[in-house]
Order: sequence, then structure tokens, then C-alpha cells
Amino acid sequence: MIGRITGKLLEKRPPSLLVDVQGVGYELDVPMSTFYQLPVIGSQVTLHTHLVVREDAHLLFGFATEQERVAFRQLLKISGVGARIALSVLSGLSVTDLAQAVTHQDSGRLTKIPGIGKKTAERLLLELRGKLEMISIPGAAPSVSGSQDVLNALLALGYNEREANWAIGQLSDGLPVADGIRQALKLLSKA
Repeated sequence: MIGRITGKLLEKRPPSLLVDVQGVGYELDVPMSTFYQLPVIGSQVTLHTHLVVREDAHLLFGFATEQERVAFRQLLKISGVGARIALSVLSGLSVTDLAQAVTHQDSGRLTKIPGIGKKTAERLLLELRGKLEMISIPGAAPSVSGSQDVLNALLALGYNEREANWAIGQLSDGLPVADGIRQALKLLSKA
């Protein structure tokens, strides 16, 4: 398995790259999030990789960060999701945005990605639940027990996601849901 490559970037044609590693040119497909971070042609580049071996092809995928590769591998484990769909998801959403969509069970964000319909989006949300925990989500605060319930209650009361996450972040650890909602509402009324 090829886990990482470092070499000279020879070509960039979205979503494909050609990287020269000591005289061997590796063709890689990358998500657009990685593509936009690439240096100019002729520069040195290091990419985390994932090799897919099929009966008719060996496909190498590259990622700027380890988190992208982990998310890609989690997507591949889902029934009906192949490498192209996984690449499409990571091109349409950053890893943090994907983790947020899964945390908040927001299928609308996923259906905006070309090739992802409502059923596929719902399957992705179900299968990825709890599997992207190592990715930090700015603004989210899972420390309160039942914080998802507190978040849902605040959203139902008309607060936006940013406000609700801020309020949840201010709460003490281990609060019961009812107390969490009550304290969050007090915080939001003062803000």
C-alpha cells in the first residue's frame, strides 16, 4: 500500500495530478479542497494517499491532510459509496463541514453535492454517526450531557446554529438537558 508520497508536482488538471517521485510519475486524484492548497507546478509536494485496487485498475487518491484521508476511508466503508462519490463529498464539503453535517444530521448540506441524492445523504449521515469524532468542530460543544437535545431545543425556539452552539459552549459539564436549556436561554437573552 502506498501511504504517502513526496515529489515534484508536474501537472494539475482538476481533479488529477501528476507527481514525479525520483523518476516515477504517480497519477493521483484529489478532492478540490486539496487541489486548491497545492503549490505551483514544479514545487515539492507531500500528499497522504489511499490506493484502491480494482480488477480493472489501480487508483491512487491524494489528500493534503490526514483528516481528509480518514474521512475518505470512512466514506468508502459505506455500502453504495465508491471512491468517486467519496471524492465528490470531500470536494463539496470540508472535513469539518462534513463532521458538522453528521453531528447535526443535516442532509440538506449533503444533497447540494452533485451525485448525492436524498437517500444517499441519509445513508451517509446514518453510517458516519460517531465515526468522525476525532475531527474537531469549531463552535460545537459536546461536553454537556444531551447537548444535541439542548441544541435541537434552541433551534426549535428560533435561535440559529451559531448562537445555539455558543450558548452550549458556555455551559458546565454534566448538566441535565432541562437545566442546560434553561441556562442556555438565560445566556442567549443577555447576549
